[in-house]
Amino acid sequence: MPSWRARLDDLVSHCDNRYGDVWVLEKDGQRIIGRTTLQEHGPPWGWTEQEKAEPSLYMSTSVTDPAFRAIKPGRLMAWWAVDRAAELGLTWVRRDCLLPELAKYYLTQGYDLVREADFKGHRLFMMAREAGRLDLSELLHT
Repeated sequence: MPSWRARLDDLVSHCDNRYGDVWVLEKDGQRIIGRTTLQEHGPPWGWTEQEKAEPSLYMSTSVTDPAFRAIKPGRLMAWWAVDRAAELGLTWVRRDCLLPELAKYYLTQGYDLVREADFKGHRLFMMAREAGRLDLSELLHT
């Protein structure tokens, strides 16, 4: 899948997000191996009015260091978001993506494809997973 490396400045600019928080995943307190953004509200496109009104977190701009692919940091961040939403008393974690390969990957993380939507000439895969408490202790110590 395409790399974010060429768009590093764009990625850094997402850290100044008044609509949500940027979270990082670090290894041994020494190295950031992933980052994601969690927002209280997703974008206005691709979701019904009813879905937008449901209490949820919106996960976006998740990026991981390929050197740590073996420990699946993307899966850990996705599952952490599901657990975090439940801890906050929310119902869903939602996300979208442009690439069919990424949508297939999110399916392996337990997210469901809700629908495909068109936005500004792009096909978006709108995905969701019900919030729920998860035991992440084994994944956190790999």
